[in-house]
Amino acid sequence: MVSAADHAFCRRQIKVGSRSFAAASLLLPPALRQAAIALYGFCRLSDDLVDIEGGRLEAVADLRHRLDLAYLGRPRDSSIDRAFAEMVRDYSVPRGLPEALIDGLEWDVRGVRCRSVGDLFAYSACVAGSVGAMMAVLMGVEDSALVARACDLGIAMQLTNVARDVGEDARAGRLYLPRDWLADEGIDGDAWLAAPCFGAAIGRVVQRLLDVADQLYRRADSGVAALPAACRPGIFAARHLYREIGMEVARQGYDSVSARARVPGRRKLRLVGRALLDAARRPTASFSAASLPEADYLVRAVCAAARHAPSTEAHLAPLGPVSGRVLWVAELFVSLEARQQRMAGAAPVRRSAEAFGTAASA
Repeated sequence: MVSAADHAFCRRQIKVGSRSFAAASLLLPPALRQAAIALYGFCRLSDDLVDIEGGRLEAVADLRHRLDLAYLGRPRDSSIDRAFAEMVRDYSVPRGLPEALIDGLEWDVRGVRCRSVGDLFAYSACVAGSVGAMMAVLMGVEDSALVARACDLGIAMQLTNVARDVGEDARAGRLYLPRDWLADEGIDGDAWLAAPCFGAAIGRVVQRLLDVADQLYRRADSGVAALPAACRPGIFAARHLYREIGMEVARQGYDSVSARARVPGRRKLRLVGRALLDAARRPTASFSAASLPEADYLVRAVCAAARHAPSTEAHLAPLGPVSGRVLWVAELFVSLEARQQRMAGAAPVRRSAEAFGTAASA
């Protein structure tokens, strides 16, 4: 049985792991917020378990066993496992979606080599598009084009993660940038990985990646605008907060090797306000574009599943006055900024593979 303490534990995890996701989640309807935080908790647990275990296949096997137990209704004795099992039961989440996430983590363990942007799309569909698809399930979305836009958003966020973390990943022995793009700039991927440093050529590859991410953010916008009204503010907030990370990389001259881009809290608050305005506008563009081929299996998994989720209109009741939502987010950022100042000089928290719609920490 899931307790209030279990949900409280998951909320604490999100505040430590992702300030942007924590802020965006406050703009979700209360019932959906709890489910989304449980989903985040499982994503963070999965990523951390693989990292802590040194990227071993045994950690991946353990995750698959935990997934088995959750879907049997007999989760392991931990707050995150219990909250996640409750979520997949209550929302009938197709098992293929969290399995895709674990598949992506197994790619990490085995050593991802993205020879092309298509390979990077396939990896991003696993670790982040799957989370976008699961969020679509939580919101009661069944239209295939809308699910495709949720996957677009997750993949765009993961591409932003990759662009932001080029240096951090390289120092951990990982390189996600497409090898053919590197070759176009005269860069040998393995040689660069052995001695990572920033130069104009690597900056052009990062810029190219962020340009592709922007195309996917724009594709996703029409889908977010067509979501149930109560869901739009939180998803637009996640979209704007994540894209701003890429904008910050651009302001650094696309140098994500020497430094890690961070978005100031005050700018985040402005972006949350923009998300509320975007959510209030009528959708003006079609969201009917086909899914990326690499994410099509996720869309089909959602649309083929027989689900009995709560009624969208009844379940996704709005939070209340917009002014109240902005105040809550402002208070969150104040507390987080104060905590960050207190921890100045401490070792940085290891990033979590997430996409909201991702997963990824911000």
